[in-house]
Amino acid sequence: MQTPILVTGASGNVGREIVKLLSEGGFAVRAADRRVAQPEAEPMSNVEAIAFDFNKPETFAPALAGVERMFLMRPPAIANVRRFIFPAIDAAKQAGVQHIVFLSLIGVEKNRIVPHYKIEQHILASGLDYTFLRASFFMQNLNTAHRREIRERSEIFVPAGKGKTSFIDVRDIAAVAALALTQAGHAGQAYDLTGGEALDYDQVAQLFSQALSRPIIYRRPSLLRFLHRQHESGVPWSMALVLAGIYTTARLGLAGRLAEDTRRLLGRAPIRLKDYIDDYKAAWA
Repeated sequence: MQTPILVTGASGNVGREIVKLLSEGGFAVRAADRRVAQPEAEPMSNVEAIAFDFNKPETFAPALAGVERMFLMRPPAIANVRRFIFPAIDAAKQAGVQHIVFLSLIGVEKNRIVPHYKIEQHILASGLDYTFLRASFFMQNLNTAHRREIRERSEIFVPAGKGKTSFIDVRDIAAVAALALTQAGHAGQAYDLTGGEALDYDQVAQLFSQALSRPIIYRRPSLLRFLHRQHESGVPWSMALVLAGIYTTARLGLAGRLAEDTRRLLGRAPIRLKDYIDDYKAAWA
């Protein structure tokens, strides 16, 4: 009997794509999330939806039973990883999980402040096989976190200055994750996952303008204006500060590095931002 692959955050941008790819590949998948919900579209016989809540340790054992490989991601709302994420990793080891594929952050090895660094260190200390996917800024943030400002205000309102970002499509991240979860040779590896081009937000706005046939303006707000807008929109301060830190990284010129791991692992060019916008155009209509 095939052992299931556990995918945490299965309803999120990355998790949803991983579940889809694994299911299409014929693998047994345990799609785990805080709320049990069947995958979108037609239910798949090899996908089991199950509850997994980092705030509720009692959900760990049922989700982990019989699992040897798992995809782990940190919910953005969780800052105290020692309290909420570490116990899940410990439970995974106790349950017999052998390999964790963790969605991390590019440059994390030089930034000990971010939660991803602490999670990587705890996985290393656990002795489990691991693969770290150190990803750049998700393209899909533009159709989730920034959807309303683009759709309703025809603007991009982020404090990134003139800095460039090596955007990556979550579909490429999911494709690499699926490889790491199903093929040999990825244990003990840390992959830097970026797109194939580094763009500033003026260039991003230009691509949106062309695709949507209306002017999209990049406002270049200050950090204070950005934080004020986020607060007005109901975004928690903790999340707003994390976003501000990400865009500050771009403003300082630290987010534009291009890596070859995505292209090398997938055997093709990463998805371009232009193609992503075309694929998700309905989100901003």
